[in-house]
Amino acid sequence: MRYIKVSIFLLVVIAVYACNNDAHKKDQVTLYKGLYSAGPEIKSFKDCDSGQEFWAVDSSAQLELQYSQLNFEKPYEPVYVEVEGIKSKSGKAGMGSEYDSTLVVKKVVKITKEIPQDVCN
Repeated sequence: MRYIKVSIFLLVVIAVYACNNDAHKKDQVTLYKGLYSAGPEIKSFKDCDSGQEFWAVDSSAQLELQYSQLNFEKPYEPVYVEVEGIKSKSGKAGMGSEYDSTLVVKKVVKITKEIPQDVCN
């Protein structure tokens, strides 16, 4: 009987560790390459690798600033960016709720008006 209790305890410990380990992986900062566009109502990022589109949140305070410094005549012009960020599920209400996922940008690595055709087309 004692052996069964110890075995069950070990299985529970392993399951808890595995769940916590997966949660940390979701919060890992990753490099994303894609197209960013912004305007009064929408800030979006389209991942070049997957083609998936995300709501973009600029926690770096640099992405929106650098985008505005490119001096576009009209909003929503796409630019190529390489950013470090964390992907998460979008909320059910509010800004970005029409997107499945949100990309929280932690650091801007590169931003340019020139969209490389070999990387993102």
